[in-house]
Parts: sequence; C-alpha cells; structure tokens
Amino acid sequence: MHDPRTFDADAAGGTAALGDLPVWDLSDLYAGKDDPKLRSDLDWLDGEAKAFAADYEGRLADLDADGMLRAIQRNETIDEVAGRVMSFAGLRYYQQTTDAGRAKFMSDMQERITDTMTPLVFFGLEFNRIDDAVLEAHYAANADLARYRPALDRLRAMKPYQLSDELERFLHDASVAGASAWNKLFDETVAGLEFEVMGEVLGIEGAANLLSDPDRAKREAAAREIAATLAENVKLFARVHNTLAKMHEVQDRWRGFETPQTSRHLSNHVEPEVVQALRDAVVDAYPRLSHRYYALKAKWMGLDRLQVWDRNAPLPLEETRIVGWDEARKTVTDAYAAFDPRLADITRPFFDDGWIDAGVKPGKAPGAFAHPTVTSAHPYVMLNYLGKPRDVMTLAHELGHGVHQVLAAEQGEMLSSTPLTLAETASVFGEMLTFRAMLDRAGSDAERKVLLAGKVEDMINTVVRQIAFYDFECKLHEARKGGELTPDDINALWMSVQAESLGPVFEFMEGYEVFWAYIPHFVHSPFYVYAYAFGDGLVNALYAAYADAPDGFQDKYLAMLKAGGSKHHRDLLAPFGLNASDPAFWQKGLSMIEGFIDELEAMG
Repeated sequence: MHDPRTFDADAAGGTAALGDLPVWDLSDLYAGKDDPKLRSDLDWLDGEAKAFAADYEGRLADLDADGMLRAIQRNETIDEVAGRVMSFAGLRYYQQTTDAGRAKFMSDMQERITDTMTPLVFFGLEFNRIDDAVLEAHYAANADLARYRPALDRLRAMKPYQLSDELERFLHDASVAGASAWNKLFDETVAGLEFEVMGEVLGIEGAANLLSDPDRAKREAAAREIAATLAENVKLFARVHNTLAKMHEVQDRWRGFETPQTSRHLSNHVEPEVVQALRDAVVDAYPRLSHRYYALKAKWMGLDRLQVWDRNAPLPLEETRIVGWDEARKTVTDAYAAFDPRLADITRPFFDDGWIDAGVKPGKAPGAFAHPTVTSAHPYVMLNYLGKPRDVMTLAHELGHGVHQVLAAEQGEMLSSTPLTLAETASVFGEMLTFRAMLDRAGSDAERKVLLAGKVEDMINTVVRQIAFYDFECKLHEARKGGELTPDDINALWMSVQAESLGPVFEFMEGYEVFWAYIPHFVHSPFYVYAYAFGDGLVNALYAAYADAPDGFQDKYLAMLKAGGSKHHRDLLAPFGLNASDPAFWQKGLSMIEGFIDELEAMG
C-alpha cells in the first residue's frame, strides 16, 4: 500500500512538464511559528479579550450609539488578530497534514484562541437581548454603526435559538474537543490513506485523479482500489459521521432549530424556501441534464452501460496532454483581462508573491480552496495541480474566490465575509469566462465538442452532484435521529441518491457504496454543498444578463464583489434584474446547461 512520503509528482505527468509550481509564502501572516510577532499577538489577545469583557460585560444594553460603535470595532479587531493566528496555523497544517509538529501547533493555537475568546461569549448573547427599538435608534443616530447592520442582523438571526450564557460558554470551551477534533481525525485519516494502483503508490488526490485517466483499465483499477481502501476504513468514517450528526442533532434540539439545515440557512442568510426551490428545480431536471448527457457519453464511448469509473473519463476524441503552469496562468488571466483588466491585475500577486501553493506533495490536504485569511493580509489559494485541462478550470475557480476576497476586504473584518450562497459567484463566473475564452479559440468542431462536454460535466458535477450530496446529507441527518447508523445504513443512503441523480445508463460496481466516506464537506461544513449549485445557477443567470446587456455590466459586477457580506442576495442581484426567490430564476440557469447538451446532441 501507499507510503505518502514516497509519492513522486512524476506519477502525475512529470514535474518538468508542469514547470515551476508556486509555493505559499506565509510570512505575510507570520515569519514562522516562533515569530515574536505571533507571541506578541497572542499576548495582546489575552489582555484585550479580558479588558473588553471588563469594560462591557453586563453593560452592553446601556451603551449609546457611539459607545456601541466603539465596542463593535474593538471586537472586530480582536476577531482580526485571532483570525490571523488561526489562518497561519491552518494553512501551515494543510501544507503537510501528516506532520505531527504542524498538527500539534494547529491544535495548540486552536485551544489557545478558544480559551482566549471565552470571555467574549457574552457579547453576542447580550447584544441579542437588546430591544429592537433601541438598536433602531442607535442606527439612526450613527451612520458608521448602521454600516455594520447586515452583520449584526445575521448575529441577531440567532436570537430565538441562543441558550443561557452558561451553556453558550460551555459549548464554546468544549468545541476544541468536539467537532473540530473529529474534523482533524478525518483529515489526518484521509491524508494518510494509501492506494496502490497498477504498482503505483498514491494518496487520495492521485488515486482520484486516475478516475479521469484515458486508460479505462487504469480508471477501473483506481476505482476498485479506492473502494477497497475506503471499505477497510469505513467503520472509522461511519463513527465520524455518526458522532458529528448526533452532535449536530443535540445542538439543534437544545437551540430549537426547526431542521438540521436551519443553522446553515441562517449562516448563509438565505431563506429555506429559496434553497428548496433550487433543490426541487435541479432534481426535476435530472432526466434533462445528467441522464441525457451520460446517455450521450455512453454512445460516444461505444458502451451500452457506463461504470462509475467512466463518469469523468475523457472523451475518445480528446487529446491527452499536460498543461504547463505558465500556460494555465496565461489562459486564465487572459480570460479575466478580456472581461475586465482590473480582474487580471488583482490576480497578479497570487502568482508572483507566494499566494498560491500549487503542487501535489506528500501529506498535503487534497482538493483546492481559497482562504481569505484576514482583511489586513490577503487570500491564499491551495491547489493540487496535475496539469489536466480541468485543473486549469480549478485555477480559474479558486482565483475567482481570491479576487472576490481581495475586493471584499475593504468592507472590514465583519462585513467582508460573503454568505456561502454568494461565495461561489466569482469563482464560477471566473470558470465561465475561462471556458468561453477557450471555446472562442476552438480550432475545430472536435475541439469545440470536447470543451462543451467538459463544461457540461463540470456543471453536472457542480449542480446535479452537489444537490445529490445535499439530499444524502439530509437523509443521513434524518436517519441518525432514529439511532446509530451502521456503515451499511449509510451506504444505502448514498446509493439511493446516486442512482436517482446519475441515471439509468450507469451500472454501479460493488464497493461504490462507500465513496461517501472521503468527501470532506460532509464533515467540515454540513449542508454546505448546495452553495455550489446556488452559485452555478446564479452565475448562469448572471452570464445571460451579461450577454443580453454587456454595457456597464463590469462595473455592476465588481460592485457586487466589493459588497462582500454587506448586502442580502436580493439587494446584490437587483441591479441585474435577477431574483433568486423566483423559481424561474433557477430554470434560467438550468436551461443554459440544457442548451449545451442540445448542441452536443446536434453534433452527434
């Protein structure tokens, strides 16, 4: 089996073919774990948190508007410094999750910050007990305070669900030994998994990458090895999911949340009926989207039935080549620049100043993300770049996040963070810009067909697959209320959504039922996944608005990104004439995918 220390990037196409891949320079946060600035920040946090509690605990309701503004700004500064510490510890850990020293450092920082922030738990609780009329008068009296209202409204959305001060403090203190500890166990287990495929030893990222290899035998071998290795560890993964789902249920019950999804909807600042409308529209479209596309793909591949290892297979006419890093950079930044040069300018330091960590390395966390860190610093993007054409789209996606985070930073710590439903907007829009640019350059019908098929598959993975994931989570959390779930129970829930979403052309190999086990979103961010589908549908509608009326669109688009979390999705979309509460909005987004499939069917 796989020893992660022996993984060689040559297995992923050769480091020479990829070129020089950038590595994070975390010194913009701290020079290292022994940086005196880190120690002084930790000491400042200890002192300021205690001083803040001494100045305001029990007195928040008595403050005037100016005093409330000062309290909120002090609290915001504390959050910013604590966020800088945890960003540094977390990013350093994700570079090498199997390193015991890095894991210990992150755990130590997490415990230190949790202990430091305990005296501040009172703030949200007391703020939510202030009468609405008093706050309205404060907002009217102080425009600087009123600017914080969107973030404060999100805080007050928790008002009906908050517990006693004592219980809230207990939950805060216990968090390091609760969900975060199980998250860490999951991360370290996944990062340490070993997969031997045709004599080659790989981690989860390399093994999953083989599921899109041109060689069908290699794809099958990878799928069967992933299934076998996950099955060997399925009891542990089932324990993680059982425990986290039960913890979620206990907190939901104590807080009085109506459904397991309620807390996610509240944090996303989105109405449950909007999410339900999205979910229903996508599920209703399964036959018109995924079922129809995969039937086409089976025909192109000369197969009566598709196996799970064919889902992301390249098309027979697709050229197999490695896209070097410099070409990937140029492709994405040129597409951004063609839309608006300001976007390309924002991406430059990501490439030049160590804001991207791109290479596949032993122990590195799988997947890709853009982490905003804090508004006084800048985002960092993590990739596992293997030179595949879809890796170029991943770069476009994560850079979109990064651009969004840079632009929103001017809102300050409390207002920069975008609710998850809108957090995917710039990323998916960046993908769309890159795809359209590549489509315009297509030199033949065959190349256009490959690009269109790739985009449809990405959209199906973003919309259909993520809504299927959401349904799986909903079923899992509902089933867990009835007692402990065995691995077989969870497997059955997984398969119930897979067959429905992928369609009748698929045949599911024995072992595919455990593929839920390594998906991190279920563990780290319950019910997060619908944000991807929300973002894709929103961007499809946005792009249609851009195509219909391009004049002035760029300024409105950048203004939306700059708004960060300072506006509700209804207000952000209004300048474009769009409304996510309207069921027709989602149909507009899905019809774009249908149009691409229509074109592919016409090509034969």
